[in-house]
Amino acid sequence: MKKYLSIFFVTLLAMAALTGCSGGTGESSGDNTSNVSTTDTTQAGTSDNVTGVTATGEATYGGTVVVGIQQDIDSLDPHTATAAGTKEILFNIFEGLVKNAPNGDLICAVAESYELSEDGLVYTFTLRQGVKFHNGDLVTAEDVKYSIERCAGLLDGTPLVSTMKTITAVDIIDEKTVQVTVDSVNPELIYSFTYAIIPNGSADVEGADPIGTGPFRYVSYTPQEGIIVEKNEDYWQEGLPYLDRVEFKIITDDKTATLELQAGTVQLFSYLTDEQATELSKTMQVLSAPSSTVQALFLNNAVEPLNDVKVRQAIMYALDKDEINLFVGGGDATVISSSMLPTLEKYYVDLNDVYGTGANVEAAKQLLTEAGYPDGFDLVISVPSNYPVHMQTAEVIVEQLKAVGINASIDAIEWTSWLSDVYTNREYAATVCALTGDSTPGYLLSRFVSTSSKNFINFNSAEYDEVYEKVVAATTMEERGDYYKELQKILVDEAGTGFTLCIANKVAVANNLAGYVFYPVYVQDMSTVYYVAE
Repeated sequence: MKKYLSIFFVTLLAMAALTGCSGGTGESSGDNTSNVSTTDTTQAGTSDNVTGVTATGEATYGGTVVVGIQQDIDSLDPHTATAAGTKEILFNIFEGLVKNAPNGDLICAVAESYELSEDGLVYTFTLRQGVKFHNGDLVTAEDVKYSIERCAGLLDGTPLVSTMKTITAVDIIDEKTVQVTVDSVNPELIYSFTYAIIPNGSADVEGADPIGTGPFRYVSYTPQEGIIVEKNEDYWQEGLPYLDRVEFKIITDDKTATLELQAGTVQLFSYLTDEQATELSKTMQVLSAPSSTVQALFLNNAVEPLNDVKVRQAIMYALDKDEINLFVGGGDATVISSSMLPTLEKYYVDLNDVYGTGANVEAAKQLLTEAGYPDGFDLVISVPSNYPVHMQTAEVIVEQLKAVGINASIDAIEWTSWLSDVYTNREYAATVCALTGDSTPGYLLSRFVSTSSKNFINFNSAEYDEVYEKVVAATTMEERGDYYKELQKILVDEAGTGFTLCIANKVAVANNLAGYVFYPVYVQDMSTVYYVAE
């Protein structure tokens, strides 16, 4: 029997020769499937904090489910897509050599197994036999080589995945074996191999007609309306998916979403507001689990007066996170102060005592006076209007800032404008949104390095950069864990941004559906969802 190891174990022993992958349930699995039972209908994820149980009954095959989503797609190219809301959909179409599992591990997907050399510099992947692309072609070693080289920038010198720029060579050993060589040890690099395997040479057409290996194949996409996928009859994971068709429908208004859920024209919707969850629980299943996002009042550190650390610290003192949790999170969210998922307990540091979780008006006013703003200042908070939870949070924050003399106002903007103006061009002062984490502990911390293209708050700290260089040089997760805690402390002390909550993900599911699974990363896995037999 093959030996399968937890991916977390892999990262801890990056200097040893290991073979992966872990089964999707965290148990040994001869075929590396997710072991989704057709009779176990209480699958609600991996956290002890999961609430709600899906409908019971015999699973059936077939049918269509309409899933409401809150934002449009930013790219159908899996290597260039930025928005978390896009990636949660593409998870159903594309797969990498490995893929995320509900329990936080990785399972093998296009790869059947892999080995890591003793020096941690060579990954050897054995490809799963018989995996087909949605166009019917078998996945080859050439496809894998092309996909990795494209992500790593070996084709044109431009890495599409920053963590993969450490890759120096991708070699085909034989028709089922691909070897990847890196220039330095990175115990978290294996997570980057979740990026999609696409057909050799398909980059020019991938964004228009995406072809993957996932449980669903792409059918169509209509801007501002949604995307449709259909069952992949040749999917390598036996028994999945159940559904014939999934329609992801863009609904940016929370009231419209509630009405469509109640009318049955939409069967599934995630990231409900507390108000929606309360209303919909009367007629639908409402499930809940800790989310993989950290919400914040993000501050552009490069614009006045937010370039003054005392002004930023004053804002930290002005925030009443307990009140935000009560009014926006229904008291179910986790109050946070830094950019690390609380669910990653080994690396998370509770820094809520630095500024407190309630408002300290006197401390805020004192700092504003010291910074030269005794009468406060005007502040525009740009918020993506399609996310009710962020709009509600902004509304609460506006009142809290007014209490310390800051005249804050909300500029509600469309999602596409937010992506271009705020995230890409950094033309804003403040915004309320959420960053999506993944199972890589350093993912949410790497973006605050001063030179990072993802550092949209323009955080610039020499101390932070210096510590992050130590992260890059560290060869074990124990070392990295210590540095991650230092980075969180620096980000809080310098008041880089105003982190608020890790909001619970509340999901409305039609009463005749079962099998919905929560993940520790931002995905919407429709392969396990099915209609219950009447």
